[in-house]
Amino acid sequence: MSINGGDIATITIAAFGLGISVVAWQAAARSAAEAKRSADSAESVARIERERWHSDQTPIFKAKLEKQEGDRAQLDLQLVGPLSLQSLDRIELTIANSDDLVRSAQLAGSRPQAELDAQVWGPWRFGASADGADATGKTVEPFGLKVGRGRPFALERTVPPHWQEGDDRMQRWAEQFRSKPVRLLVRCRKDGVVDPWVVPVDVEMPPPLPMVAFG
Repeated sequence: MSINGGDIATITIAAFGLGISVVAWQAAARSAAEAKRSADSAESVARIERERWHSDQTPIFKAKLEKQEGDRAQLDLQLVGPLSLQSLDRIELTIANSDDLVRSAQLAGSRPQAELDAQVWGPWRFGASADGADATGKTVEPFGLKVGRGRPFALERTVPPHWQEGDDRMQRWAEQFRSKPVRLLVRCRKDGVVDPWVVPVDVEMPPPLPMVAFG
């Protein structure tokens, strides 16, 4: 079978057009890939900048505990920085365990997990019915603060859990946490910022009052 000149020209034009289409497709594919890489790079840079800003704006707290009469104390929590943060719109304050023990109901002879979690394992808890404290004395109602401002909270001494036995249970409990700090967990939010900050704060116990000699 012979192919005349017209057919050859048609095939040549078609092949040339196909080649142009392939080249154009490859160029478009490269352009799309470069655009995606550029977008991914821009998003990566933006994410890094957001994380850096979030880290730089981590709230700085200062906490002080002052003992009062009897089994009472006052906790003073101050938001001291950074200045560029200006304020926090929601602060959730929790008293965490003062030791590093993990108390699990899965251990043999342990109490139900709800009872273990409800106990403040430390020397102080939020005062009952003060500052919107919950029944466990672990948390208070959320609040806001401006940088440079603070807020006092009423505290009361913790008592051993009801399942502990022995006539000396109060003494053993007091000795167990006598030198332990009050550990706070401060969860903070600011309007317009998606991720919260979670800041641990240890409040050291004030030194005992010096003995006064008489006579």
